[in-house]
Amino acid sequence: MLSRSIFSLARSSGAPASLSRAHTSIVHRAMGTASPPLVAAADVPDIPPPSVFDKIVRVTIIDPSGARRTIPAYVGQSLYAACELNGVDLGPASIGAAQQKIRSDTWTEPLYGEGATSGFDHVLLQGGNEGVSLVEPPHSNEIKMLEKYWDEDEIFPESRLASMVEINDKMDGMVVYVPDRLVDDIP
Repeated sequence: MLSRSIFSLARSSGAPASLSRAHTSIVHRAMGTASPPLVAAADVPDIPPPSVFDKIVRVTIIDPSGARRTIPAYVGQSLYAACELNGVDLGPASIGAAQQKIRSDTWTEPLYGEGATSGFDHVLLQGGNEGVSLVEPPHSNEIKMLEKYWDEDEIFPESRLASMVEINDKMDGMVVYVPDRLVDDIP
């Protein structure tokens, strides 16, 4: 109550909207709390502000011909979107179906339009469990689409659908292999 009256008094007396250090000190004394300590500029560590580059990783794409191309990808976007923005053709995106996102042991959230509907954008993540362990495990619908569209000998533990892989900061430097595409342009 006392602090409210001090703030009201400061505003009614023509004081600026942002109270000065002296006014906040009065409030803290009236409330029986300690004023926040002043920090000298020399005491503040030299931490650079966050940058957009903190949210960008580099991913190397190797196409079926063996050509390598390193592309920037934003953390949080799908691997498919990163490839599409950088002119790497992976075929049609396989998104649009409903899927469940596991939020806890007892609750799953239905996400409509975010599940896999086809297996055209098949990619192989770098080296065995090393690459696969850096991303979330595949959803059961993604595995079904891979099995439906690709032969058994073309699916590996590293197989994923690019539209289902979310870029994260651990993927910086990852190599992604693009196998031969399925025919998707039948007239």
